[in-house]
This record gives sequence, C-alpha cells and structure tokens, in this order.
Amino acid sequence: MSERGASRVSRRGRLEGKVAIVTGGASGFGRATALRFAAEGARVVIGDLDEAGGRETVDRIAASAAGDGEPVARFVPGDVTDPAVAARLVETAVDRFGTLTTLVNNAGIAQGTPRDTWDVDPEVWDRLLRVNLRSVYACSRAAIPALVEAGGGSIVSVASIAASVCIGGTAYAASKGAILSYTRHLARELAARGVRANCVSPGFMRTPMSTGERDGLDEAAQEARLAEFAQGVPMRRVGSVDDIANAILFFASDESGYVTGQELVVDGGYLVR
Repeated sequence: MSERGASRVSRRGRLEGKVAIVTGGASGFGRATALRFAAEGARVVIGDLDEAGGRETVDRIAASAAGDGEPVARFVPGDVTDPAVAARLVETAVDRFGTLTTLVNNAGIAQGTPRDTWDVDPEVWDRLLRVNLRSVYACSRAAIPALVEAGGGSIVSVASIAASVCIGGTAYAASKGAILSYTRHLARELAARGVRANCVSPGFMRTPMSTGERDGLDEAAQEARLAEFAQGVPMRRVGSVDDIANAILFFASDESGYVTGQELVVDGGYLVR
C-alpha cells in the first residue's frame, strides 16, 4: 500500500481512540461516514471494489487533515462479500492501528430492474442477496473476534425502510429485512461479550444509487426523480448522506453504549405518513 492510501488528521472528537472499518466507503453513505468518523477522531479502514473512489475518500480525509503526522486512514480494495477480503480489512485495522472497535456494514446495491419485483431474474436476486446480505455476514464474522479481543465494540449495518414497506423491489427488500433479523441475533448473542449491533434504515436519500447517476441519468432527470420521491415524504425533501452518517456516528460512539439490537429509521417521516 502506497502512502497515497493513508491520510492524517487530528484525533479529537466523539470517536477518539476508535478504529473503524467502513465497507462501501468509496461513495455515498460510506464516504460520508468515513469522513465524519475521521473528523471525530477515529482511525478508518475503507473497503470497496471501487479503487478510484476508495482512494479519493482517503484523499478527502487527507485534505481536511490537521497534520499531526500520524496516518489515520487506509484503503483496502476488494469484494467485501469475500471472506478473504473481510479478513484482510480486519488484519489491516489491527496491524496498522492496533485494534478494531467498530464495523460499519454499508456496502450495498439497488435492485435496478424494470421487471415486476416478484419476477426478478434469478441472477439479479442472487446478486442482491450476495452483495447486500452476505457482505454483512462475511465482515461481521471476520470482525467479531477482534471486537471481542478489544474488550467490546459496535457493529452498525445499513438496512433500509424497504424492509418495512413495499418499495425497492422484493430482492432488495428481502436482503434488507434479513439484515435487520441478523442484527438482532448478533445483538442477543454478543451482548455479554461487550459487542453491540444495531441498524440504520435510510428512507429516500440523495445518493448516486438513488438519483440514477449510476444508471446514466443526466442532472435534470436525477433532480426530477428526487422531486418525485420527496412528494411522498412528510418533510417534503429527500435526506442527505450526512443524515445517515450522523445516525451511524451515534451507534458507533459511546453515547449509545446501552443500546443494542435496535433499528434507527432515518426517513423524514415516511413510515408514519
């Protein structure tokens, strides 16, 4: 790993002394979370298939660095559904920063098919479950021994309101609903070991995945899509990546030290409309 894969910031804040893995950190919620964690004093290991995006996240952390001379961010490229890559993320955290206290399972994809949601192609179904759910399992499985060794820690997984309402398609909803169930089991089984497990469930948010940017929509079409989404939200706007980063920060911090097995919905009131 070149020095371009490391950055320096002053560690002062709500996560001082924490060492976190953030999957899907090359863009969207993951990038916003990694930037916020670093600003709050954490050392961060970012995992993503998108090497250019992942290194850009590290560079952005470096650009806001206070310059105390200590590297605090690393990027590990690879498919986080692969147990070997998950293990490498944990090894990087422990080898570079001495411990692991926090895992953010953020990597995910949308269903992105015009077909009826119940008739989704098997290949699409399998890919959604693999990326969205298997990644949570693979990374949690790799991280838990290190979290226990550290004396406790926090696992935060990004689910979705699609687990509770009929949006996003059946494969997407099934993957996100499974994340909620998996998290509750983790919370029950790991509580006595000092490891907490919680979920953040976004509603309609402004991300490259939701705007249609990844599908090639131009800026006008993206804004039209977001405006349509906003009409169904009581607050009459879509959320931002920072709204999700703030929620993840709460679960990662000691402020939520007596909270486990919970879902924090961040949706502008969509579920209660």
